[in-house]
Amino acid sequence: MTNPFRVAAAVIAGGVAVILDSTIVAVALHQLATDLHADVRTIQWVSTAYLLALGVVIPVVGWLQGRVGAKRLWMAALALFLVGSVLCAFAWNAPSLIAFRVIQGAGGGAMLPLMTTMVVQATGEADRNRVVSVVALPAAVGPILGPVIGGLILGAASWRWLFLVNVPLCLLGLLLAWRLIPSDTPSRRVRLDARGFALLSPGLVVLLWGLSNASGSFVRADVLIPLAAGAALLTAFVLRAVRLGPAALVDLDVLRSRNTWAATSLLFLSGAALYGAMFLLPLYWQQSRGSTALEAGLLLIPQGVGSLLSRVAATRLLDRVGPRAVAMAGFALVGLATVPFALAGEHTAIWPLMTALFVRGLGLGIVLIPLMTVAFVGLPHEKIPHASIVTRIAQQVGGSVGVALLAVVLANSGSFDVAFWWTLAFTAVAVALSFTLPKAGEAASHVALDRSDDAVVRH
Repeated sequence: MTNPFRVAAAVIAGGVAVILDSTIVAVALHQLATDLHADVRTIQWVSTAYLLALGVVIPVVGWLQGRVGAKRLWMAALALFLVGSVLCAFAWNAPSLIAFRVIQGAGGGAMLPLMTTMVVQATGEADRNRVVSVVALPAAVGPILGPVIGGLILGAASWRWLFLVNVPLCLLGLLLAWRLIPSDTPSRRVRLDARGFALLSPGLVVLLWGLSNASGSFVRADVLIPLAAGAALLTAFVLRAVRLGPAALVDLDVLRSRNTWAATSLLFLSGAALYGAMFLLPLYWQQSRGSTALEAGLLLIPQGVGSLLSRVAATRLLDRVGPRAVAMAGFALVGLATVPFALAGEHTAIWPLMTALFVRGLGLGIVLIPLMTVAFVGLPHEKIPHASIVTRIAQQVGGSVGVALLAVVLANSGSFDVAFWWTLAFTAVAVALSFTLPKAGEAASHVALDRSDDAVVRH
């Protein structure tokens, strides 16, 4: 029988680099623009290209897993991410760096949903809370520690080490994947829903692109046109997927489970709160308080420490009081810890703000574990890849919406306190929505899905 903790160890070793990479470059954009002789608008594509590549690949991961098997796909994606990282480190100008970030994103886009899928499929219901809490750790801490690590690297070395630091992590991940992840037999009968792919991936890409353009206003052609096009393509995909059911590229029947749709909605909001704040906080320290990139990274350490420390407590609380209470408590902590920043001024003492960051990290660490666990409760084995893709897309789009909205608020108000009040609004909605999660002792499954052992997912 597969040991899920061995699978989790291999997945974390390889996946942590991908998760860190989502934010590690954020503090380096000014340095990259200077060293590569590019304007800010061009260098922003170093982050945008990575994000768009993720959007292209994530929807097709379920089909790829069925065709080549989870282990082969994981190792191939990790190898591609490794190649992209090395190429990024040796980029000679902004266009080459942007192109190599696309390669990185293609590998990372396959790994993000797959890391959850492999662990959940290897774990029984009884051990799922403990195992998922392990896998949730890099997902909770990685985006927070990214700017910290990025600031430390920039303070000691060239920006090229932002990418070279991935090399040992990827090599270790490949070794552990080869040794610890069991081989699985791919299904050669899986077909690609080509029309669904032609709707979903471009829809996500243009939607994310439109959101990334909203730096000062949503009322612009390069924002409204991509958002409208993306919404139209995604709507067409949803209508097609509902009609096709299990034959669709992503089986949206998983959202008929109350657990899955509630967790998906909350992951959207948690993505907005997490990535939105990670956009604001470094800017606050640097623009409002005059900190350097290194200092801003160091000042964010308490948030990462809080997320690390809350993991064990979250698992125990989940077993004792249930997902609803844990999620509500986590989002409430995030909201309360945001208030000091909304009230802070240029001369507010730093230590109260760092304490607030620690509490905010506790809340973020607590939130992800029940959401990542509940999303898969009651789902049959073959539905898990689809639920993983849906939740990952929700978190990715939520993060982009949060960043775009807060960027517009900050640009128009010129005030960090207004932007922080908006992040508080995200968490307030999440607290209310947490009531849809199951209570302790409530029936585990609210899924109206076909559970036949003979069911075959056809794409």
